[in-house]
Formats: sequence, structure tokens, C-alpha cells
Amino acid sequence: MTNEPIKRLIKVAKDVAQGIYSEDIFELTTDPYPPDIQELAEAFGMMMIKVEAREMTLEASKIELENAIENLKTTKITTGVFWVQVPEAGLFILCGCPAEIVKHLMIKGYISSEKKGNVFCETGPNAILLSDVLIQNGGFSNLAEFPVLQMLYRQGLILPNHPNNTGKKPLLIGSREQVKAQMNYIYRGNYGLISRQEIMDTGIQEELADEMMRIKMKFAFGKMLTTEELLDSIVVENEPVEIRKGVFIKRTGFNKYEFIYKGKTTRVDLNLAPEQTYESPYSLGFHNIKREYFAVIHSGEGDGWDTKRPSMGSILMYQGNIYLIDAAPHILHTLRSLGIDISEVEGIFHTHTHDDHFASLPTLIQSDHRIKYFATPFVRESVTKKFSALMSMDESLFATFFDIRDLEFDKWNDCDGLEVKPLYSPHPVETNIFLFRAICEGGYKTYAHFADIISLNLLKKMALDDTYNLVKNNYLIPVDLKKIDIGAGMIHGEAKDFKEDNSDKIVLAHTSLQLTNDQKEIGSESSFGTTDVLISHPQDYSRVLAYNYLSSFFLTLPIASLKILTNASKVSFNPGTIILKKGDMPKDLYLILTGSVEYIGLESEFRCNLSNGCFIGEYSFFGNIESQVTYRTVSHVTSLRFSTSFFKSFLEKNNIYETTKKIFENIRFLQTTWLFGEGNSYSVQNKIAQVMSSESFDGDINIYESGSPTLFLIKEGEIKITNSKNETIEKLKNGDFFGEHTFFSEDFNEFKFVTIKPSILYLISDPFLLDIPIVHWKLLEIYSKRIKQLETLT
Repeated sequence: MTNEPIKRLIKVAKDVAQGIYSEDIFELTTDPYPPDIQELAEAFGMMMIKVEAREMTLEASKIELENAIENLKTTKITTGVFWVQVPEAGLFILCGCPAEIVKHLMIKGYISSEKKGNVFCETGPNAILLSDVLIQNGGFSNLAEFPVLQMLYRQGLILPNHPNNTGKKPLLIGSREQVKAQMNYIYRGNYGLISRQEIMDTGIQEELADEMMRIKMKFAFGKMLTTEELLDSIVVENEPVEIRKGVFIKRTGFNKYEFIYKGKTTRVDLNLAPEQTYESPYSLGFHNIKREYFAVIHSGEGDGWDTKRPSMGSILMYQGNIYLIDAAPHILHTLRSLGIDISEVEGIFHTHTHDDHFASLPTLIQSDHRIKYFATPFVRESVTKKFSALMSMDESLFATFFDIRDLEFDKWNDCDGLEVKPLYSPHPVETNIFLFRAICEGGYKTYAHFADIISLNLLKKMALDDTYNLVKNNYLIPVDLKKIDIGAGMIHGEAKDFKEDNSDKIVLAHTSLQLTNDQKEIGSESSFGTTDVLISHPQDYSRVLAYNYLSSFFLTLPIASLKILTNASKVSFNPGTIILKKGDMPKDLYLILTGSVEYIGLESEFRCNLSNGCFIGEYSFFGNIESQVTYRTVSHVTSLRFSTSFFKSFLEKNNIYETTKKIFENIRFLQTTWLFGEGNSYSVQNKIAQVMSSESFDGDINIYESGSPTLFLIKEGEIKITNSKNETIEKLKNGDFFGEHTFFSEDFNEFKFVTIKPSILYLISDPFLLDIPIVHWKLLEIYSKRIKQLETLT
């Protein structure tokens, strides 16, 4: 044998042993060898090629895995929400947590099922970065209740002997104010009223309060844990802060953050653009709903984990008026898909304060009237405390936003003619379920809405016999229509408890699971937008709406003249239809009766929704000019149509042409503003227009503010807001406003307002602005945001 080929074989073998793959491997199969070792060389070479191929495959798999779990990988989940992961440090951070963000995470695959040992559980975040501001564009930015529940229970971070329970608590990260607010809100969301005395303060007698408190403690497994016992928190101020294992977070601006790990960085911006809102995780389509005398629209049959359907809720129609049962997340999305404007909502009947029934309360403030709030004091007090904790505001302000109408337990209460009986339902937080009835020629028709309830088997183990029998009998009251919670588990109901129920129709709800055959034998399913009519009536309620809208605008017209207008032809439009296009001269004017219409402005992406009772085309009509905007339906829309010739002759005949023209011009400007456009009716906009005064200012002028609350609207020009060091906080343009802080603070020296160029401003000094819920809410939102911007600079 020749020594050289043997040496080459040995060298290649040693290289491979050290993980070194050279071209010598391939040469083994091609170079000539002495016959006695040729076969050995070829076999050895082919083996090494296969080894290298396998190593390359493993390396590719390793790279693919590393890419999948890349440190500081940042992904947009939905509008205003991001996912940042540092798997090497065991951190998976949800940045922003608006309503139903858990459903978005499920849809995107960031929450999914996995098996840990012998336990099935879920993946998901273990930290939440909160928005610096609670409210953005009318919606809550921080609703951590359901994400925290998902971490604690569905991931198993708090469950005894669970493989994910390593002793590390979920993290809340953010500003001191928002971390504190979320901790308090989660505590109230877990327990509601927290003492026997708090329950008795709502009018509950001592003996019943003791029983309610005893049941509440059963749900809490004998102890109410503070939020600090469940969660850790990190406050981020001006300096970088370590989260865990070398991962740092740094504030880079208002609602902007940078994550740092091993020399690498990534940034997130949690601010929403002016035209953006938080997105719903599901599409609901469009439904053309007829206004009825007494009927139930099924607007939610799912639960807080159902990615395809809204959470359990219903919409009641009584004598053409609209009432909500609960404020499920994304209620505005729900209403628009049903062709219902927020201005139509007369009231809300509230069962309890869990987020899947509570999260849209701020949306209900996006109206120009105080929506009636119907609940027992027992529930209302629990909701008020949670709402106030979340908002970091005094509890008394809840009654500023809503028209409180307290109900008595176990009694038929008169609610605008509709009779309502609230019943006690054992639950971790204060809960009342409802019976609704209205009388007709054949007697009463009754609807029962039972969310949230408890399984009778579990209740038997928790309650005294008297309480158990009372609750069971209430659950099984026979009615014409009954919607029940069948979510099961520790805190929800079961369909089998209603197997002997003699109600005419039972609808099964509050579940994300497919119905079993046993459940299908007990109750029906209801799809979104279907209506059960309990009492019908031939009256056209849209004509009633038309009369109400016109009478509130034309205050001096006699009834006979108003009836001439209400007799105009009624027309309907499908969703997405252009009613009047920019550049067209209108031949007709339209009065919106039901549904939503948006108009798209001239020079920007600014869009605004018109409320019911608004006109379309009036600006072009009075100015004899082409339309300056495009009007487009957002949902099914019903309207009255007036020809321009008829409308002109009507106004002239009643000697109101010039006054109406002036009113419309003022309203037109208000409609182009974010503050007074969306959600405000013509009557409210008219009231505001009456008290506005106009002033002109040269450029580079520091605008003087009087000692009284004053709001400034920019008609023309540009303004900059600065702090005491003349650092610019914000620049404002046409349609923007400032001075909102004067309505909430006596310190008028926090900001300076300087004209960048000559400007014309409208001044509004009347404090009635705070009596308009949507205006009050928006002023509070901008005030909070600007105070945060001011603190960031200082």
C-alpha cells in the first residue's frame, strides 16, 4: 500500500471529527487510488458527503428556528398594537392592549394551543406595554383584563402544578399613571365590590349581603388577591429600565418606546393617526334592520374568546327606540353593521362589569345626549368603581356621562313604558339578569336575557338552600323568548339546566364552542343581525324620527308646516353607495333618518360620520356651488329626499331662508372639525353655533386667555403649543382646537399658544360644552394627551 492515500483518508476523517468539511471529501470519490484502497476511499467519501448533507440540513433547520424565534422580532398585530419578542430572555411582549386584542392574537397565531407535558394550554404574551394615554380616538387603548386572564389561566402562569407556572408573574409596563390605573381596574374587574359594607351601601339588606359576600368568596377561592400578588409591574419614565435578563426599555417620545437587547434595538409607536380607530377582529357584514314596536336584535352570541362573533349581547327595540343590553367590545362596529347610529341609542341595560360586557362604555359617550343607564345600584356601583379606576377619575363623573336610572331587584320597573325586572345572578362580580315585557292586545310578551349565570350544580355547592331555590326558579321562568349563557366552567351556565324550561324559544349564547347534539335539543342558535319580533305594529317609525329631527331644527315652524316636510319621499341606500359626489351640483337634499354616512374632505384624509338628523347637500344648495365633499354610506341608510326647488320654496314661504342659510354655514364649519363633527346632531351644532364669536390674530402673537374656561377653534391659520421653555409640543391647523385644559384645570399657565401666521379663531366660553358627552369626552382625551406630552418634555 502507498502511504499518501492512507494519510489523506486519515486527515479527512480527523477534519470531519472536528466539524470541518473540505473539498477533500469529494476528491475521495474522484481521484485515482491504488486498486487495493479505491473501493474503501469511494465508500468513505460517499459517507462523508451524506454526513455533510445531513449537517447542512440540520444547520438550515437551526437557522430557520432561530429566525422563527428571532430576538427583538417586531410584528404589527393590528392598528396601534405590536408584538415584540426576546425568546432568549423568555419575553413575549404585547405592546398596546385595546378591546379584544386577545382575539387578534389568536387569529394571527400568537396565541395557540400547545401541549406541555400532559397538559394542554395556550401560548401568548407574558408582558404588556401599556399606551401612555388611556383613550385614543374614542376607544380605550388599555384594557388588560382579558390578556391578563389569558396569561394567568389559559397559559397557566398561576395554576398550581402547571408546567408554565415557574413563579414568574405577568408584567405590566408603562407610565406610572397607566400602570396604577390598570392595576386598580383589574382588581375591580376581578372582584367588583370588595366588602360586605360596599354591598350594603347599594341598598342590599344585611342578611342577603352576607350571602352574596359568602358566594363571592367562594368564587375567589376564599381570598381576594391584590393585583400585586398576581402581576409584576415596571414603570418607565425618562431613563432606560431593565425588564428581564438584559432586555431594556426606553421611552423615546410620547407613546413611543425602544427595546434594547445585546446591542440591538427595535422601536414601537403606539399612537393612532387622527383617522384611525382600533379594529374589530371580525367582519359582520351589513344588515337592514326595520324598526319595530317590541323586538330583539341578536347582536352577539359569542364570548370573550370567540374570534368569529361578538360577545353576548342584544339590542332591544321598543316603540321604535333603541336600547342596548350590555356594552360588548366594538359596539360601534356592531351598530354600524346593523344600520344604527349611536345617536339613536336611547339607553343601555347593564348586566355586569366584565370587559366582554363593559368595554364599549366609552363608545356610548360618543353621542350628543346622555344615554340612559339602567341597572340596579348593586351593579351600577360595581361598574362605576371599575370605570373610575380605569379612568383615574372621581366616581361622581360617571353620572356626568350617563343619565342614571336605578332599578329595583325583583320588581317590574317602568323604563319609558317598557317594563323591566332585574334578578340577582351569582357571579364573581355583581350581576343582574333581566326580564323585559310589553303589553299588547293578547297580553304581555316577555324577553329574558340571562348573562352571566352559573350552573345549578355548582350553585348547589356554593349557596344556601333558599338562595339556590330562588335562583333556580328565576332561571326557569317561562317566557316568550329567552337568551341564556351556556359558557359552563366555574362561572358560567349550562344548557342542561334549561332542559325542562317551558319558554317558547331559548337561544344559546356566551360560548366559543360548537353546540353539541344535547345542547341543540334544548335551544336554538341565532346568527348576527337576526330579529325576533315579539310585538309588531304597522307604524312607520322612520317617519316619527323625521318629525323629531325636523322639529328640533326648525324650532319656530308650526306642526302643519313640519308635516309637509315629513311627507317627502323616503329613499334607501345600500352600504358603500355615493349619495353626492364631490364636484356635482345637488338636485336633491337628503335628511338622514337611519344608518351612517361619511363625508370625505377636500385637502386631507379627514373623514367624518354624519349623525342621524343631518342634511346632505345643503352647503352646495345655499352657496349655489358644486359639492366640496363626497358623501358615502357606511351602512344601510334611510333618508327623506327633498328636491332643491321644493326646499327653497318651502323656506321662502315660511320666511326662514336667510336664517336657515346662516345656521347651515355655521354648522358646516363645525362639521369639518373632529371635535364637533361626528356624533353631534344638527340641534346641538346649532346651539354651539349660536354662542361662537370670531377674533383675528396677527402672526407671532401669544394668545391671551381670560380667567374663564374658553375653547378656541381654528377657522384659518396655524398655532403652535409650547411649554414654559418655549419648546413646541404640537402644531395646530384649520379645524383643530386648544384651550380645553381651562375646563379641567385652574392653572392656565401650563401651556402657551402662539400664532405661526395670521389666524382667525372662534371662541366658545359657554361651559355647556361639558354637558355634551362626546364633546366632554374628546376634550378630556386631548387634555390628557397634551398633559402627557408636556410631562415628556419636562
